[in-house]
Amino acid sequence: MSLRVLLVDDEAPARGRLRQLLSERADVAIVGEAEDGIEAIERIQELSPDVVFLDIQMPGCSGLDVAASLGPARPAIIFCTAFDQHAVDAFELQAVDYLLKPVTRARLDAALARVTPSAPATPAAPAAGDAGAAEGATLPGSPTRFLARRGARYKVVPLAEVVAFSFDEGQTRLHTATEQLLMQPTLAQLLRRLDPARFFQVSRAAVVHLDAVREAKPHSDGAGQVVLSNGTVVEVSRRRWRPLLDELER
Repeated sequence: MSLRVLLVDDEAPARGRLRQLLSERADVAIVGEAEDGIEAIERIQELSPDVVFLDIQMPGCSGLDVAASLGPARPAIIFCTAFDQHAVDAFELQAVDYLLKPVTRARLDAALARVTPSAPATPAAPAAGDAGAAEGATLPGSPTRFLARRGARYKVVPLAEVVAFSFDEGQTRLHTATEQLLMQPTLAQLLRRLDPARFFQVSRAAVVHLDAVREAKPHSDGAGQVVLSNGTVVEVSRRRWRPLLDELER
């Protein structure tokens, strides 16, 4: 079975070099390419590659930011860069390998030898008498960090800092305790990745982190509103009011 590979680099010659080397291997299929970090995240979500060859210094957001924004069921990441000072950060992000440009055939083969295609991990069942072992665990495949934009710069936001997501004026916003940041995915795309034990869609325009809900106030028409930990008041539709209360009681 061929490894499905995505190439990410803002320099076309660098992608061309990797493409040429990989084309000589019968066990590799290049499924796509990306020119920057934002496009890389979109292509990873769209294509679900086994391996991503990822440059580090790119416009918009770096390859390190891309890797940090991925959930635990991530593809294997092989960084390809002209700079060696990021190696420690790369391996802290569970990179399979760290290749310096220009990439040689021998180093490329050695990196791919570290990669074994596998199905997404399944969480182990708690042992008898250890029912609380999974408390606070993150659903495999759900992100532990999110990439969001503040002005012209990008910020990696840990899961614990997220209060809510909203959609208004044609833009998706990530809410923290102190600010609102813009995001690329739509709410529908986010919901496919979020852990339903942690996040709940209260309306067509808002998703809240259940741990951030401080008050729930019913309306006379069967709808309601919640007050979040940052003071934001979010309206809850009638259809979602009762299911929300059920989730909060769990």
